[in-house]
Amino acid sequence: MDIKTLLLALALGNLSLCAALFFFEQDARRAGQAARSHATWAWAKQCQALAWTLLYFRGVLPDFLTIPFANAVLFAGFALDASALWEQAGRRVWRSHLLPALGAAVGLYAGAWLLQVPAGGRIAIGAVASSLFFLAGAAALGRGWRHASALRRYLVLATLVCVLAVLARGLGSLLPEGVSWINPLAMQALGMGALYWMMVSSAFGYLLLARQREQGELARLEVVDALTDVPNRRGFYQALTPWIALARRPGTPTALIVLNLDQFKRVNDNYGHPAGDMVLKAMVGVCKKQLRDSDQMGRLGGAEFAILLPRTSQEDAEMVAERIRNAVAALPVKAEKAIINMTASLGVTTIRAEDSTVSLFKRADEALHSPQLDTSEVMKL
Repeated sequence: MDIKTLLLALALGNLSLCAALFFFEQDARRAGQAARSHATWAWAKQCQALAWTLLYFRGVLPDFLTIPFANAVLFAGFALDASALWEQAGRRVWRSHLLPALGAAVGLYAGAWLLQVPAGGRIAIGAVASSLFFLAGAAALGRGWRHASALRRYLVLATLVCVLAVLARGLGSLLPEGVSWINPLAMQALGMGALYWMMVSSAFGYLLLARQREQGELARLEVVDALTDVPNRRGFYQALTPWIALARRPGTPTALIVLNLDQFKRVNDNYGHPAGDMVLKAMVGVCKKQLRDSDQMGRLGGAEFAILLPRTSQEDAEMVAERIRNAVAALPVKAEKAIINMTASLGVTTIRAEDSTVSLFKRADEALHSPQLDTSEVMKL
């Protein structure tokens, strides 16, 4: 495959990605899905498509468009590619890091062109600049390497191989003419082939990573309450199960607190569900401040929550429950139409060797609703 054909393949490949993303976003809007259009990645593909198209028409269009301008747009596409990966990793580094680097790369290349630096020098500058942007994307993919998925690890390794090929192409262009063991056409093909591989790998890799992340979020929402960001009933039961099994062994007991916000239905009825949501989130925030990192809070449903206190005696759990009750009562919630004061009822018990989930929560609920029960076992606040 000759170089012109590779340039055309790069241009058409990026154009097809732009078209596919455009129609995907149209379907997503009609389906009412969340507005996550991967705009940075889309801009990256558009820049690369334009740049490769201009490079393909070199010799037909003016040199200003097909050399400095086309390479500047190409650098922008590579920088936006890296930025999209960092955004996917949860950090926005475009303005603080990649934008200055892009400005330096474009300025250096344009200056070399204006000063009529030989083509080999410009190629070397372009190769180093492109490699730096590729490495920035690889750094985003490589975060948390020990726990990274196989897909992320593959993309990092593939990027590093492409960087080596692009650098070899760029540095090889600086060698003096007539070096017998270097075939200029082969080196050019190596660099262009690496960029083509980079385009395909980054395109499918980014889309697969986005899908992987969405699937992970769906899996998380199966065990996490979306409103309060604590485990839901299913997630809390999963966390509780091993502690019930450990209760059969001698040692420090594990306590359970069941918490219910008093008169919560009136909040929804009088001030609306948004105000009720604010109350629930504020209450969870207050409770977390009273708990250790090892403690686990979960939402069982409505305004009912449970708190798992590993290796905590009945007496210590009662002290924690009292702190939570006072903290909840001391924090008014500012809603749109009123200031809402909260109170909470709590039931405390410890896990026994013979307990199942049913018997444990039955005893905690009895503590919650029956203040006359023996407080050495359970407590009503």
